[in-house]
Amino acid sequence: MLLKVALNGTRTPADHPAIPMTPAQQAREAKLAVAAGAGAVHVHIRNAEGKESLAPDDLAAALQAIRAACPGVPVGISTGEWIVPDVQERLALISAWNVLPDFVSVNMDEPGAVEVAELLLEKGVGVEAGVWDATAGEILLESGLAGRCLRVLIEPGDEPEAPATILEIEAILDKMETPLPRLLHGSGATAWEFIKLAAERGYDTRVGFEDVLTLPDGSYAESNAALVAAARGIIASR
Repeated sequence: MLLKVALNGTRTPADHPAIPMTPAQQAREAKLAVAAGAGAVHVHIRNAEGKESLAPDDLAAALQAIRAACPGVPVGISTGEWIVPDVQERLALISAWNVLPDFVSVNMDEPGAVEVAELLLEKGVGVEAGVWDATAGEILLESGLAGRCLRVLIEPGDEPEAPATILEIEAILDKMETPLPRLLHGSGATAWEFIKLAAERGYDTRVGFEDVLTLPDGSYAESNAALVAAARGIIASR
C-alpha cells in the first residue's frame, strides 16, 4: 500500500518549528520522509512571503528542489479553494504551469472543482479527488471524472461522526463502474486511528505535519520522517 507524506498543509512554524516552508526545507523534509518509508510526497506550495501559492514560478521552485532530493518519487500539491478563491484566476495559473506536478488534489465540493480537474487531466497531471463527505462523493460520481482520476482521497476529518462518514463515502464509491484506488486519512485525533483502518481495509494512506503533529504516544514529532516511521510500524503490524 502507498504511504504518502503530507509535508506541511496550511500549517506554519507557529504550529511547529519544523514545518517546511521554503523549497529547500521541503526538499530536506521530503528526502528524510522518503528514507523513512514514504512512497509519494504531498506539499502546499509557498511564495517568498510564506503564503500558499499556485504561481508557476513558486511551483517550479518547490518541485525542482523536491525532485532533486527524491528522484523518481511522485510529488503532488494542493489546489484548495482558499489558496486562490477566484476560480478563473486559479484556472489561469494552472494553465500557465510549465513545470508540472505528478498529481494534484482537488476537493470535489469546492466551486470550480470539476473545471480544475478537467484542466489538470488535459495537462497530463494525475488528479486525486478529495471527498470529505457524502455530498462530495456524489459530486465525484456525477461528474464523470471518476474513471479518469488517479485515486480518491477519503478525508472525513476529525469530527466525532467521521467513522460514520467513511461508511457513507464508501457506499457512494461502491456505485462507481470503474473502481478508484482509495486513500484514507484522518487529521488530529483521528490520524492514527484511520491509518490503522486504511491498513486493515487495504487502502493507501498518508501522514505528515499537515495531518498531525504528535506521534501515537502523544509526544510531539520532531519531523515528518518520524511520523512516517511510526505509520510504517502501524502498517507492518496489521
